[in-house]
Formats: sequence, C-alpha cells, structure tokens
Amino acid sequence: MSIVRFDAIISVSYSSITNSYAALGSATQHPWRIIRIINTTDASMLLSFNGSTDNVIVPSNSFVLYDFATNAAPVNDLDSFVLGINTQIYIKYVSAPTGGAVYVEGLYAKGE
Repeated sequence: MSIVRFDAIISVSYSSITNSYAALGSATQHPWRIIRIINTTDASMLLSFNGSTDNVIVPSNSFVLYDFATNAAPVNDLDSFVLGINTQIYIKYVSAPTGGAVYVEGLYAKGE
C-alpha cells in the first residue's frame, strides 16, 4: 500500500510574473504522481519544463490537473509514470496580470 504525501505548495504573486520565463519556486524534491496548477490571476499563464518551450497554458481564473498515476504501473515498478525529481517549472504570462497568484500542488508516495 502506498501512502499519499502532499508536497509544499509553490506559489508566485502576479507582480513577480513577467513575459520571460523565470523559475517557479525550487525544483521538485520528490517524484510527483499528481500535479495541479491553479491560476487565480486575470491573465493566461504559460509554463515550461525546460525554461524555453511553451508546454502548458493555464487560462485565467482556472486550473489544470495532471494525474500521472491513473492506470499506472504499481509503485515498485520501474515503469511508473511520474514527474521526476529535480524538475524545475518555469512561468511567464501571455498578457500582464493585475492581481492574483499562481499555485502549484504536487502529490507523491511516502518514501519517494
């Protein structure tokens, strides 16, 4: 049996987001099985996992959820589908926001 652990929330205020990619918090310290990105700003946000490629868009006042563990192999299987350790997330805006923040939540299995 795997026990779920919640990682610390990563957040950034609208005033710290620019039109160039910047690191969003620190890199992941655990292999995340689920990630939720919440955008409470009034502007769409782009996220990147390499600092230059647009990978994910999160429209204003919305969220996206990626459940990598759905229908995945067992925890001890080397083929488990996760967001790897030391993954850095980057963020930039599509148009300048005037309020709100962006939050990233991650879940992993105990012992990982």
